Amino acid sequence: MKIARVETLRADAGWRLFSFLKVTTDDGLVGWSEYSESFGSTGLSGVIESLSPLIIGRDPCAWEEVTAWLHVMTRQSRGGLNQQAIAAIENALLDIAARARGIPVYALFGGPIRRRIPVYWSHFGSYRVRNAQWLGVPPLKTRDDVARHAAEVQARGFRALKTNILIPDGKGGLYQYSPGFGRHAGWPELNWDNTLLRELAAHLRSIRDAVGPEMGIHLDTNFHFKTEGFQRVAEVVAPFDLTWLEIDQHDAPALASIKRMAPCPIASAETLHGRREFRPFLEHYAMDVGIVDVIWNGLGESMKIASLCDVYEVNCAPHNFYGNLCSMISAHFSASIPNFRVMEIDIDSVAWRDEFTSPPVIEDGELILSDGPGWGVEVNEAAIRARPPQ
Repeated sequence: MKIARVETLRADAGWRLFSFLKVTTDDGLVGWSEYSESFGSTGLSGVIESLSPLIIGRDPCAWEEVTAWLHVMTRQSRGGLNQQAIAAIENALLDIAARARGIPVYALFGGPIRRRIPVYWSHFGSYRVRNAQWLGVPPLKTRDDVARHAAEVQARGFRALKTNILIPDGKGGLYQYSPGFGRHAGWPELNWDNTLLRELAAHLRSIRDAVGPEMGIHLDTNFHFKTEGFQRVAEVVAPFDLTWLEIDQHDAPALASIKRMAPCPIASAETLHGRREFRPFLEHYAMDVGIVDVIWNGLGESMKIASLCDVYEVNCAPHNFYGNLCSMISAHFSASIPNFRVMEIDIDSVAWRDEFTSPPVIEDGELILSDGPGWGVEVNEAAIRARPPQ
């Protein structure tokens, strides 16, 4: 069996794209993966297409050899889009390797350790503030709206949620504070002020009062501050018993300085590529939870990252805010590593997301792992092609 054809497909997903990779063998077996090019990865499909000739004619079941070859061929420009392209290819080859044997992908890695995967509702409130028109729900405009939505999430059986910084916009609504992504004023300085911190506290209070003391609350602050700002945020969140404070920070000693004074666990590393980039953060004991993007790293490399984290007594959580196929790929990671913390998942999305692949089954805040071959989900190629990017 040899790799015969590699195709990229892109579909409209409202405020973003869902992108898919289809790898076909000479005997007609097909493997799928999903990747993301909507958030800083513009041109990723082109990189995948440029690397594809390097793998035509190779054995897809020897996925470790194929990915090693791609790393050799991109060694002078490792990481970045090259790494994300290799990861997409690796994940599609894993689907083929498992389907060729009639087994789930996790069985290739000795799993599963667990069949029920605890998940948390990600981007709580944020999408309903920014993208309500795509979701078919009323936008959140007040703290009371946020509280009602938090109670709804809890009533649906979720035991944890993750929110961003949502503050009044001065026009009778809310907005997501995101200077690190250039969505409004405040970049590139990334400074903090007392008004912002006071509004952050009010946001967290509205959630905690609505859900009570047992519900897990995660706060994602992304790249929105420098070190001093993250330290001030850490002081402000103390009364709210966060499950974790999530920080994107590319300087390991700086992040370690925040962790030492923070009143709650620190989660980080979702934008890192490979074991080499994780290592200094582990050596500096800079985080309590290592967030691993299985879509950017590939499941094989992600398993190695998790093993390295385990040496430092750090549990891992997948970075997963994509489509349903990505959720299944992240679920195989979550099922297979011993040092698992909790799995991220986006519940709010465009209604047609489920046309591309069937949604994961979630019961009582836990994803039920499929025992089907490959990723355990079938891709509807016709539905993807029917919704080209707008």
